[in-house]
Amino acid sequence: MTKLTVKSASKLLVLLIVLISSTSIFMSKASASNLEDTATASIETAENALVSAYQAVLEAEQAGANVSGLLARLNVAGGYLANAHIWYELGDFDNATRFANLSYDVEEEVRNEAYELKNEAHGLWVSDLWLRMTISIVGVICVVFLGFLAWGAFKRRYHKRILGMRPKVVSDES
Repeated sequence: MTKLTVKSASKLLVLLIVLISSTSIFMSKASASNLEDTATASIETAENALVSAYQAVLEAEQAGANVSGLLARLNVAGGYLANAHIWYELGDFDNATRFANLSYDVEEEVRNEAYELKNEAHGLWVSDLWLRMTISIVGVICVVFLGFLAWGAFKRRYHKRILGMRPKVVSDES
């Protein structure tokens, strides 16, 4: 066995320091890559949720719901998503992920509320339809009934007139 000299011990110490520092550099790059992948996935999920939320709001608007509040909240979610893109480009993947998740949360709330408003508007439309159908049926029944009453009154009046115009036989006793 060879003796460890100060020179070889210092070389071993330098080699150990280089090995440890290179390991931390490789691990930090792997960790940064993992953070970047997480941020990318979060941003893509938020973008897809934004599209889905806008479609849900459009469907609710087409059903007749008031969606102005939802659109304002979607603008806030879009602002969060824009911030996420900015932080991603700056290399701050933690903030990019945080803003993407904030955007996703707002978008999901808006999408759920849009579906509720759509269902509510559809329910009101169905109720209004039933009311209009009922009023129409009652109106038709009233018109038919009044038509029969008017026909009966006209018929009685006509018969009285015709009977009033009938020639009467007068006896010839003069």
